Amino acid sequence: MYLNGIGTATPPSRYTKLDCWEAFRHSDWFERLSARTRALARAVLLGENGMEARRLAVASLAEAFRIDPDTLYRRFLDTAPALASRAGAAALDNAGLQTRDIDAIIVSTCTGYLCPGLSGYVIERLGLRPNTAAFDLVGQGCAAAVPNMRLGQALVGSGHDCRNVLSICVEVSSAAMYLDDDPGVMVSACLFGDGAGAAVLSRSPSPHRRRIEWRDSESFLDPAQRETLMFQQRHGMLRNVLTRPVPQLAAKYAGEVFETVLRRTGLDAAQIAAWIMHAGGRDVLLALQERLRLPPQKLAYSAAVLREYGNLSSAFVYFVLQAALAGGAAGGWWWLGSFGAGFSSHGALLQVE
Repeated sequence: MYLNGIGTATPPSRYTKLDCWEAFRHSDWFERLSARTRALARAVLLGENGMEARRLAVASLAEAFRIDPDTLYRRFLDTAPALASRAGAAALDNAGLQTRDIDAIIVSTCTGYLCPGLSGYVIERLGLRPNTAAFDLVGQGCAAAVPNMRLGQALVGSGHDCRNVLSICVEVSSAAMYLDDDPGVMVSACLFGDGAGAAVLSRSPSPHRRRIEWRDSESFLDPAQRETLMFQQRHGMLRNVLTRPVPQLAAKYAGEVFETVLRRTGLDAAQIAAWIMHAGGRDVLLALQERLRLPPQKLAYSAAVLREYGNLSSAFVYFVLQAALAGGAAGGWWWLGSFGAGFSSHGALLQVE
């Protein structure tokens, strides 16, 4: 399988950490939460946490603090199909393909639920063929990108008439806004942004783009750690559970997945020319550096995306891959890693020319 096109999309409104702090300070929520929670928000939003800005699907930050089930559902419905379609269109354009060339579409999300699923909205908006095979994946959190692409790999390699698959991850974190005095909930509210990423997965390489071949992949799931990172339903809304062990768990399992593929392929870590890693936050990046024995510059693309967009959940690695390609990262072996709810971790070995 080959990755022949990458596309991304975000809402137009860019908000800095300071913008978010000022909006929170002037919101009704400020007095409703404890002094300890307010101090934590101040420390995260005014301190160095690895991010500077994010994109949110609200015209003003005052809207972000209108937190009720109907408002959040409407925000997801209004935003997720639009972002997913924009990212998909950008990936098609990048691949030099037409909508008629797409044989299947896979859409992943965890920040909202629609039935019929998002895939139908994207098919409609992009004008894909009515016989396009459509798959909607939910519940995989930040980890969803690699499982999404693995399904794409199975489709293009199935022997059926499936030459090109459109892989999309879209998250509207502002539609999963929840506030209470749990430290993990407040940190989540301060870190996540909205966005979508897409890739065209093909049976043959494009003659007009860098050759990106999917060579191997691996996954790991530890259900015993499910409650360390998950969404709960509370009062009809999604509430993110984020606990202190997450950075170390992310690093541990990312390392194990990576080492499994190294053993199978006979490669050495030093042969990896570019690292395309999800970044849950600054502490996660630091834990990854330590576990994978990497100097900070090896995760520079992930750090740059985190700084400008925040944690984009499942869409994040598409932005990192796009940044590496735009930055002219050296060819050779690339490692693509995603991890998140479950606790789950996934990785893919790419060969790039």
